Formats: sequence, C-alpha cells, structure tokens
Amino acid sequence: MRAPPELTFETTLMVRDACLCLHAQRAARALARRFDLALKPVGISSGQFSLLMSLNRPGPPSLGSVADLLAMDRTTLTANLKPLERRGLVGTSHDEADRRVRLLSLTPAGRAVLAQALPIWTRLHTAIEAELKEPGQLRSDLVLLSR
Repeated sequence: MRAPPELTFETTLMVRDACLCLHAQRAARALARRFDLALKPVGISSGQFSLLMSLNRPGPPSLGSVADLLAMDRTTLTANLKPLERRGLVGTSHDEADRRVRLLSLTPAGRAVLAQALPIWTRLHTAIEAELKEPGQLRSDLVLLSR
C-alpha cells in the first residue's frame, strides 16, 4: 500500500489556484450576489428569477422537468417553490393523465414580477458579458460541464 501524499501548504496553494470546482463555485457565488442585489427591488433572488423563468412556457411543466433543467433534486426544488407559492407567484396542479405528477405554473402575479425583473436581468447580464473576454465560449464550456 502506498503512503498518502504529503499535504504541504504548497499543495494547498496549488489546489487553490488550479481547482475548477473551487473557481466555478466562487464565480457562481459572486454572480449570484450581483444578481441578488440587482433584483432586490422586485423582491426576488437570482435563484428565484431562474426558477420563475423556467416556468415561463406555453404549458405548465412538471416538477421533475424543472428540477432537471435547474439541476436540483425534487426536494430542494419543492423547498424553493414554497416561498414563491406563499407569495402567490407560482401555482401547482396535478396532471390529469397522471395524478402523481405535479405541474407548475406562473400566476399572473408571478408573470408581473418576472416582467419587472427581466429588464434588470438584461442590463446586468449585458454588463457582465462585457467584462468577459469570451462569454460565448464560457457559456459553452459551462453547458458542457453540466451534462
């Protein structure tokens, strides 16, 4: 059996500087903070914006399809839906063909909040893309990693 590698401070620095997971997590937190601050006037967070936008479809999506899109487990999605349901921004129903399937939909109040949030998101998103060297490549790489 081999001895485990020595954990030196130099190793810590190497991992800090090279770790894609760490850099992705840090970037995600920094982006979320910027969007959270920008969206505060309409009373939603960046995560709530993404969730509400995922419901903006011609027909009500299933909870499972939204969980897949947002890369969340169903339990986490359900917990994230509760405050939006309490505020009357999201409604739930059951699929007539399969009563076990929960369908999600934006309420008129949810559409109104999303409509207010969209220009805020657009302005900030445009500004952030302007800060990046290759936003299209970054987006493609992130999509590749999320599969």
